[in-house]
Amino acid sequence: MNLKRSSGILLHPTSLPETPGIGTIGKQAYRFIDWLKTANQTLWQILPLGPTGYGDSPYASFSTFAGNPLMIDLDMLAERGWAEPAAVVPPDYIKRSGPIDFGSVVWWKIPVLKAAANRFLDASSVQDRASFEAFKNDNAAWLDNYSVFMSIKEFYDAEAQKENRFGAMWSNYWPEKLASRDAAAVSEWHSSHVREAEVHKVIQFFFFTQWYELKAYANENGISIIGDIPIFVAADSADVWANQHLFQLDKSGKSLAVAGVPPDYFSATGQLWGNPLYDWDAMKKERYHWWIERIKAMNLMVDFVRIDHFRGFEAYWSVPAGEATAVNGTWKAGPDHELFEVIKKELGDIPIIAEDLGLITEGVRKLRDDFDLPGMKILQFAFDLNEAGKDGFVNPFLPHMYTPNCVVYTGTHDNDTMQGWLDKASDAEIKLISEYLAGPGTVLPRSALCEELVRAAIASVAKFAVIPMQDIFAIGSEGRINVPSTSDGKNWIWRMEPSLFDDGAARRLKETCKLYGRNV
Repeated sequence: MNLKRSSGILLHPTSLPETPGIGTIGKQAYRFIDWLKTANQTLWQILPLGPTGYGDSPYASFSTFAGNPLMIDLDMLAERGWAEPAAVVPPDYIKRSGPIDFGSVVWWKIPVLKAAANRFLDASSVQDRASFEAFKNDNAAWLDNYSVFMSIKEFYDAEAQKENRFGAMWSNYWPEKLASRDAAAVSEWHSSHVREAEVHKVIQFFFFTQWYELKAYANENGISIIGDIPIFVAADSADVWANQHLFQLDKSGKSLAVAGVPPDYFSATGQLWGNPLYDWDAMKKERYHWWIERIKAMNLMVDFVRIDHFRGFEAYWSVPAGEATAVNGTWKAGPDHELFEVIKKELGDIPIIAEDLGLITEGVRKLRDDFDLPGMKILQFAFDLNEAGKDGFVNPFLPHMYTPNCVVYTGTHDNDTMQGWLDKASDAEIKLISEYLAGPGTVLPRSALCEELVRAAIASVAKFAVIPMQDIFAIGSEGRINVPSTSDGKNWIWRMEPSLFDDGAARRLKETCKLYGRNV
């Protein structure tokens, strides 16, 4: 992929400030694009945009195609006449700043969105109704399944909660015929719940109307959006329910084996993600149609597609269902080159970024390089003292080891903030970083290193440099957005302060990028 030397910011829309409860794709998102333009940045990287469930992770969505209703801006709905102005005023417990309280936001916002959707169905203009019908027609391949899935899910989730049973899924709680997607049973359900399904479709229409207008504004101002999709999808999703034959499931819809990664330096028991695994033989028989549609849909939403856990296409770690850890998994062959050959044939040269972190083999590197896909470099991984040898450093994450066809980050959504990481680093690591940046014998203060590492990323030969918003302002661990393999309610909740829309910081970032030939 032929990339222009560029830079930008990693910030998920939910982290934007000054909207009730959670960041949205409304006016603050436009303000962020204006700030990016002031800073002469040309990239905005986001996390997955799908509707989130238990744990609030954007990497575990009810649909890989749908948009997250919580990101819809209610004020903009009201301005358009699609919601009553009085109905979108939040209660006092919904704050416009501070961490996201997902439970409170869901409790308040989803009913407001449903009321707006019902209003739309009853009283929308002829033009708006025509736009909605066109949206339904264009997205029917996923939208019909999603809307029915959500209407069934909401009913049986409510039933499960009456029994104090939380975490009930379609495969372990729904009636057998609905869980197995028996055509007659699903048709009967839909015929008696048409309105509920239509409400979900209208909410998706709201999301995509706002999203495509925002994307157009970004593109008009020279900003390209880097989107993100996880390689695997959530078990409790319309994707799995509607395509059970494409996953490694038993007859009741439960996983036979699940996804994860093996034990490594970071975890003696590996990571047990629990996602259902693809039946790649079944995918192949359909010419990977589901994946083609997934990439095609993302291509409409964003300008570049980052695929999380890219190495799983070459080989994936398969853990038997029911295991307590990922220790007893085995490597299984993925579709490798064949999938990407079909994608290229069907869609042309797709702007894909390969998240090639973790245990990367020659086979993974060959798959990445044969399709000219940029990989990723993380500066926080660069200064491992164990990599030091008598002949100097050969750590592939150090800037002097890069080849141009890559994207460099100071850190990602899975890392601590750069300043938080520096605050915890040993004196030996601080000495090593200082000497790398400023020469032998130099020890820079920890407070100065974050800015210097941002500069090193921008100065590197990597075609793209993407910096988390927190690292531009040297925010400590209080700005960390996720700690992998934890679910204590503290992940995904960080929101930036409006003071970070700072023109002085934007000008400094602009000058740094100009110095190193980015975005020119």
